[in-house]
This record gives sequence, structure tokens and C-alpha cells, in this order.
Amino acid sequence: MKTFSKDPGNENKKEIVCAVCGSSHRKAVWKLSSFTFYRCTDCGLYYQYPQPVQKDLTTRYDDEYFSYELENEGIFFQLMLKTLKDISFDRYSAHLLKQKDPGFLDVGCATGMLLEHIRTFGWNVYGVEVCPSSAVYGRKTRKVDIFNGTLEDASYPDEMFSVVHSSHLIEHLTDPAGFIKEVYRILKPGGLFITTTPNASGLQAVINGKRWRSVIADHMYLFSLGTLRTLIEQNGFSLFAWKTWGGIPRGAAPEMIKRGADKLAKKFGFGDVMVLAARKPEE
Repeated sequence: MKTFSKDPGNENKKEIVCAVCGSSHRKAVWKLSSFTFYRCTDCGLYYQYPQPVQKDLTTRYDDEYFSYELENEGIFFQLMLKTLKDISFDRYSAHLLKQKDPGFLDVGCATGMLLEHIRTFGWNVYGVEVCPSSAVYGRKTRKVDIFNGTLEDASYPDEMFSVVHSSHLIEHLTDPAGFIKEVYRILKPGGLFITTTPNASGLQAVINGKRWRSVIADHMYLFSLGTLRTLIEQNGFSLFAWKTWGGIPRGAAPEMIKRGADKLAKKFGFGDVMVLAARKPEE
């Protein structure tokens, strides 16, 4: 399945420093026709430079994007369920559901399929989605409370949620550190932050370089396990679980070889995609 992406249009751009360590030392590593990824020479973070401002970037998520999300929502839903299983979410959620008004927020919730499912376990579910059509669809079809905009725009009260989840979102943001700070603010003490994103230190990234499927115009940042862990922990969270998966792309090798590579990728942490689960400290 091809990842949705749009080449940059006539967007306002800004110069940035590394989102993890604040350094301005960078080296161009992946040059494509309309954008370039740099690597921070101090901490190793990969990021586009310069970057479109968030307001202009958000306009890329239009009705074309909605059609892509709607067509593939079942696939994305199953992948998210597997991800939650990988970090033993059921075990942690049993405790969190005992909190007063247990809230589950999915940022970048698309059409709301995951939230519709999560609600059946007793969660109060909420979504945030920048694509207007996706948000409208989720509200009307799945009766889910979805805010159309960014997490920061939503301005949720302090300590409102027990879980904040995002899947393939953080790499699209122009301010991932600000996003994590906002997640921390709106989580209850002991609450969980779960995020899934491409793994820039995975085998596919290392082998393919700029041909890696995640080197696309819509990705502002590409994290390794190390750089994302650093960003999460320096904003107050404690990482307690992580997994990677995806050793060989489907169709690139016989199925038997792919299954073996996928098992090794999950076991040894060199998979193409990773999930990190972190906890906000108890008071």
C-alpha cells in the first residue's frame, strides 16, 4: 500500500533547529526534487529543512486525503489493534479504566474507527483530526467527538485523559516537542502516551536511504528509537515499552523469508515501524 503524500506547493517555509537537541548543525543526507532531509550531526535526528509552516502544511490534508483514509481505514485499524496488543495495552488499561472519567484521546484519528472500537470497553473517547472531511465523517458515522484541527488548537483541560494515542502522526508535525508537551499537560498522573511512527534506524531505512518508503514530502521528521525516546523522556515521560516490526516489505521476498525477517525485526528492534509507550509520573 502506497503512503499518501503531496509534493510541496507554494507554501511559506521557515528555518528550524533540531527538535531534539536544539542544534543547528546539520548535514544533507536525502535530496529529492522538491525537499531535502538533513541529519542533525549532534544527536542524529532526521528532518526536512527548511519546513513549511504548520498552517500551510495542514492544507495538504484535503478531500483527496480523506478518500485515501476511508479506502484504507480497515487496514489501519487492524494494524493499530496489533500495535496495542504488542505493548500489552489491555493489561494497563484495566487499571486506567478505574480512574474517574477515563478518557482515551486519539490524535490524528482519521475516520474514528479505532475510537468506535475502544468505546465498547468503557472508555470516554475523543479524537483530533486536521482533515475536515475525515472529522465530519467520524462525527456523523461513528458518533465520535472529533475536534477538527491540531491538538494545541483543541485546548483540552489539564489532566483530562488517561490515554493519549497517535499513530503515524508525530512525523507529520512541525513541532513534535510542543506536541509532546501538550500531551503531558492533558494526561492524568499515571496516564499513558502511545505513539507509532516509522523507524529511521530500521533495516529498511539503512538499506534504502532516500528510496525508503518513509522519505516523503509529508514527513517533517523521521525518528530513530533513540531520538524519539530522548524527546519523550526530556519532556517528563518515562518510557516503559517499545516494539518494532516490518523486516522486509511485502513482495520483496518469498513469504517464508518475509515471515522470518519480520520475527527477527520484532525481536531485535530493527523493524521498519516502531511504537513507544510512556507514562506520566504519578503525583
